[in-house]
Amino acid sequence: MKNLSDINVVKSLLSRHGFQFSKALGQNFLINPEICPKMATECGADQTKGVIEVGPGFGVLTRELAARANKVVAIELDKRLPAVLAETLRDFDNVKVVQADVMEVDLHQLIHDEFSGLDVLVCANLPYYITSPVIMKLLEEKLPVESLTVMVQKEAAVRICAAPGTVSVAVQYYSQPQILFDVPRDCFFPAPNVDSAVIRLNIRTEPPVKLETEEKQFFKLVKAAFGQRRKTVLNSLSTGLGKSKEELSAALQQAGIAPTARAEQLTMEQFGTLCNLLFPNKAQ
Repeated sequence: MKNLSDINVVKSLLSRHGFQFSKALGQNFLINPEICPKMATECGADQTKGVIEVGPGFGVLTRELAARANKVVAIELDKRLPAVLAETLRDFDNVKVVQADVMEVDLHQLIHDEFSGLDVLVCANLPYYITSPVIMKLLEEKLPVESLTVMVQKEAAVRICAAPGTVSVAVQYYSQPQILFDVPRDCFFPAPNVDSAVIRLNIRTEPPVKLETEEKQFFKLVKAAFGQRRKTVLNSLSTGLGKSKEELSAALQQAGIAPTARAEQLTMEQFGTLCNLLFPNKAQ
C-alpha cells in the first residue's frame, strides 16, 4: 500500500471509493507520518498484545498497530469504510474490522472471542463528539484491558488529566491518566478547528478510594457536586441529592470539608469519605 500520509494518495483512495467526509461522524483523518507510529509505540503494542481500535478511519493508525501487535480488532461505525479498509489493510492478516457502533458492542465478549491468551490494549483516534461517552463506556465496563491510549481534543485532554470535574473524577477513579504529546490541527485531513493531544489512561487494579457503598452512589454524589459549579458544595449537594442542609453540613464537617468549599476544591479522598458518610451500609 502506498503512503497513507501522502494527501494525494489519500484523495485518490477516497475518490476511488466515492467517499466523502461526514461532519456528523467527526471524521478528521490523520495524515502526519510521525503521529501514528508514535502513538502505536506509546500504547505498548507488541506481539504479546491484542489491540482494540475504535474508529480506524482509512487505517493509518491500524497499519501501525498491526505491524507491532499480535492482533488488532478495529471497530468502525461508518458502513462505507470497511471497503476502504479492505484495500488499505490488505498487507496484514492480523486485523479484523467490525462494522458496528462501539457504544453497542459487547466488548467483554469481543475480548473473550478475539484475544485469547493476549494482554489487551485500547488505542484510538476518537471523534470529538463522542469522546467522553466512549471513554466512560470503556472504563465503566471494567474490561480486562491494561490501558487506553486515545487521541482527543486538547482541551478535553487537559480537562480529563488535570482540571476537576465530573468526567475527570470518574476517569481518575478508574485510571491514572497522563498526557503523552500534543497533535496540531494540521496533522489531519480535513483539518479541524482545534488542536488535539494523545493521552494514556493506565487502568487501576484497585480504586483510589475505599467505598463502603455502591459505586453508583459515588458517581451520583460527584455529578451532584459539579451540577452547579458556581454554588458551594453544600448548596449543590442539597439541590442535586435532595438532602437537607443540616445532614449535609454535618457530613461535610465530619469529612473535614468547609461548607463554603466548591466541588473543584475537593480531593478524590474527600469525595470518597463524603460518599461513605451520606450513603452508609449499602455495600454489595
